Amino acid sequence: MKGSAAAADPRAVIDHGTMTWRQFMVIGLCVLLNGLDGFDVLSISFASPGISAEWGIDRAALGIILSMELIGMSVGSIALGLLADRIGRSPVVVGSLLVMAGGMALAAMANGILELGVIRLVTGLGIGGMLACTNAIVAEAASNRVRAAAVAVMAAGYPLGAIIGGSIASELLKDGSWRDIFWLGAGATIAFLPLVLLILPESIGLIVRRFDGQEALLRVNRALKRLGHATLSGIALAPRSDSGEDDATIMRGALRRTTLLLIAAYFFHMTTFYFILKWIPKIVVDMGFAASSAGGVLVWANVGGLVGSLVFSLITTRVPVRPLVMATFVIAFGTVVLFGMSESGLEPLARAAAIAGFFTNAAVVGLYALIASSYPAHLRAGATGVVIGFGRGGAALGPVLAGLLFAGGISLPLVAAIMGLGSLIALAAIAALPRGHGRA
Repeated sequence: MKGSAAAADPRAVIDHGTMTWRQFMVIGLCVLLNGLDGFDVLSISFASPGISAEWGIDRAALGIILSMELIGMSVGSIALGLLADRIGRSPVVVGSLLVMAGGMALAAMANGILELGVIRLVTGLGIGGMLACTNAIVAEAASNRVRAAAVAVMAAGYPLGAIIGGSIASELLKDGSWRDIFWLGAGATIAFLPLVLLILPESIGLIVRRFDGQEALLRVNRALKRLGHATLSGIALAPRSDSGEDDATIMRGALRRTTLLLIAAYFFHMTTFYFILKWIPKIVVDMGFAASSAGGVLVWANVGGLVGSLVFSLITTRVPVRPLVMATFVIAFGTVVLFGMSESGLEPLARAAAIAGFFTNAAVVGLYALIASSYPAHLRAGATGVVIGFGRGGAALGPVLAGLLFAGGISLPLVAAIMGLGSLIALAAIAALPRGHGRA
């Protein structure tokens, strides 16, 4: 970073400038925060066999518990995402971390199924707020040239957190209790607070909309310094292509159709995605394997998800996002059906879970990239929160629906085929998006 530069549009400095190491550091921190989200969400999946054994609950009741934080995530994504567009990203991220840490600690001390359900519901509020903010922060910290790839890499943090946390959880389950998993999550969450306070910048787009004069210049320069760019002597805002949308909302005019279709795509694909992630441990244990082995299969599903995210991010530099994600939805459906047919042993199930994780998570990455590219900066966090928030209804529905199907005596292959249909419905929604989305 050098000294002060002449007056300029700070948004253009980020959009068209060379990426600095501090920008990459911000993106890297968001990858880790998303990884924390990944472990916090799946901690209940790793713990579910132990919870079921200790409290003697059936599959239908377990399906409801597996969905509680997903319901909280829906509310948190919408409410906190919209709040982040008003007060800034960093305060919401800090608040979300505190809620997540408290929720994980309380879950470790829960003494009943109702108590645990309420705790997981509240924990989901923080997880949802975090996810809405990190997507927007990465989109705003990256230059135009690498934005889609940066959002895709950020999304790869989710399976990365599940892999690292899940590997540790599997070891904890060998000699410890399911409660140790939540203690691990609480400690890891608290550890991120100082990093967030030191590294994350405020949104430059929000600053120039909310403040004027010296206050705006002071805040903009503080954000530019955190991103490794020279400070400005003044702010000279250039006309923006989204300037005509200043008074628009994500549910008005041309954006309404986009928002509704993205919600539908996210909702239905989440039913498929979370069927795999939430039910793998219980399915494996019901086959007669140890709970630690069940955690290992879930780790392999997330290894596949991590690789899928990274491969998808690389391909987006050459191929438009929209057709790429549409093709991924088709393959995701097929791999979920394949997972349901892999009941012959632990190794085939782990291999099928990894393949399904590859394509289902790559499709999620594609949806994040589409969301980030579909809205102007000042609506991005709120739009992300709304799409993810309402879409998380599908995430909550998936485990519950699968639990009811299992409780009704339906076999795993047929349940997997039914749950896989969510990806095909998502395909139809993305195909109906207005022309031009996801081409960059």
